[in-house]
Amino acid sequence: MKILLIAGGWSSEREVSLNGANQIAAALTNLGHQVTPLDPLTEFDSIIGAARGHDFAFLNLHGSPGEDGLIQALLDCAGCPYQGSGPRASFLALNKAASKQVFRAGGLATADWEFLVERPAPGWQPAFGLPVFLKPNTGGSSLGMSLVRDTPELPGALDAAFACGREVLAEPALSGLEVTCAVLGDEALPPILIKPKAGVFFDYASKYVKDAADEICPAPLPEAVLGKVCGAALKAHHLLGLSGYSRADFILDGDTPVLLEVNTLPGMTATSLLPRAAAAMGLDFTGLVARLIELSLAGKP
Repeated sequence: MKILLIAGGWSSEREVSLNGANQIAAALTNLGHQVTPLDPLTEFDSIIGAARGHDFAFLNLHGSPGEDGLIQALLDCAGCPYQGSGPRASFLALNKAASKQVFRAGGLATADWEFLVERPAPGWQPAFGLPVFLKPNTGGSSLGMSLVRDTPELPGALDAAFACGREVLAEPALSGLEVTCAVLGDEALPPILIKPKAGVFFDYASKYVKDAADEICPAPLPEAVLGKVCGAALKAHHLLGLSGYSRADFILDGDTPVLLEVNTLPGMTATSLLPRAAAAMGLDFTGLVARLIELSLAGKP
């Protein structure tokens, strides 16, 4: 097939997107496809025209545009199939404050939150107190995210979060193990236990610097807990109306998985979690790319 590989864009996660795209391009070539790269940063106005000249589009975008559903909407206009979720589900999942409403309404455990659409007045503290995580509402890769333990740290953390987005989410800092669980098709992949080697949470460096975190797959947790994590990941996938694949991030409160967020275009770099979970199921990187295309063309959930 002629495949349009869309990566780059203008979000703060541009370099992560381009890094993963190099591996995806190699996998697509190995599968016998003809690959044409397209970077929305410089070629946004040509997306529909380019898509009409291709059989399929493979997206490797993070943040906005890409995970917000905008590129997917343009591809729908062009009649070009692509892997993953459509515009509506993508938009809901990227917006943390919106998706948390969906999770709670659907009976999934998620941390309390405050949604800040403008910088609060001096002296503000979240109603649930400190410590607190502040993060951009529609960001990813932990960029602009801070753990605030003491009141003097709040102004700087607010600066960092609002510098990465117009809306900010505040959540209480939960203590517990961090676990992530990917969904492929309608099956939960083996959960991964994440233990950053430096710092106190799974920040940008922990995610993308080689060996900066222990990522243990399958997670060495009781079967009952693993079952709850997998069940919650699948339920979140369905509640948001996602397609093809996703990855849900949790903090374990005892044996209860508390859902943090769901990623609709999980990372595809050498250190990314989705390829690691797929490998634990016997699916290598090239096989994973092939499976994502297959799911889309077959119209699978």
